[in-house]
Amino acid sequence: MDKTKIKVQTFLSRVPLFNSMRPEELDRIALGTTEVRAERGEIIFQRGDPCVGFHVVLYGQIKLSFTSAQGAEKVIELIGPGHSFGEALMFMGSPYIVSSQAMADSLLLHVSKQAIFREIENDSAFAVKMLAGLSQRMHSLMCDMESYSLRSGTQRVVSYLLKDRSADTGAELTLPVAKAVLASRLNLTPEHFSRIMADLSTQQLIAFKGRKVTILDEEKLRACAG
Repeated sequence: MDKTKIKVQTFLSRVPLFNSMRPEELDRIALGTTEVRAERGEIIFQRGDPCVGFHVVLYGQIKLSFTSAQGAEKVIELIGPGHSFGEALMFMGSPYIVSSQAMADSLLLHVSKQAIFREIENDSAFAVKMLAGLSQRMHSLMCDMESYSLRSGTQRVVSYLLKDRSADTGAELTLPVAKAVLASRLNLTPEHFSRIMADLSTQQLIAFKGRKVTILDEEKLRACAG
């Protein structure tokens, strides 16, 4: 992993939450910001640890999850570059209710609670942006609940494949994590997820090998998504 020292202000300015800030404001935020470099598989924080700020992902991917009393893991969210997590608990003053693990070599910024509260006091527009970000996260979680409750496993998988595909790669996409992790994120067992992928392949809607997936018939695949 590249150990080159980054200029925190440069990366903060690329994050939507901070991109309208003046240089002097970014300088103040940077004073309360630290780099977090995590290798693949490394735990960033555990459930129950104190939350004294929030994280922004610069590169890599972070898994948020919790483990049941029986030892089963439930993946809550996969956080990619440009996205943040931990804001709500920071405002609540509560410890983390999930654990966080790097799914790839990752670089994050940890922005301290004190730095954020200081800027909120100075700039009401910044407070509005924080509220907008929290509202978007809540809306996303509500959409997840709707999907788990009202949509079949096949619809969930197909919707994910269509959403995850980028305009640059066209019909090709690479699953960002192992199938078992993605299955948990979609509220499916690994076996159910594998059966759905096999069924879609048998119908010649997709082809896949490992994490590489090719969409063969987008129109019919969209029909499966409902």
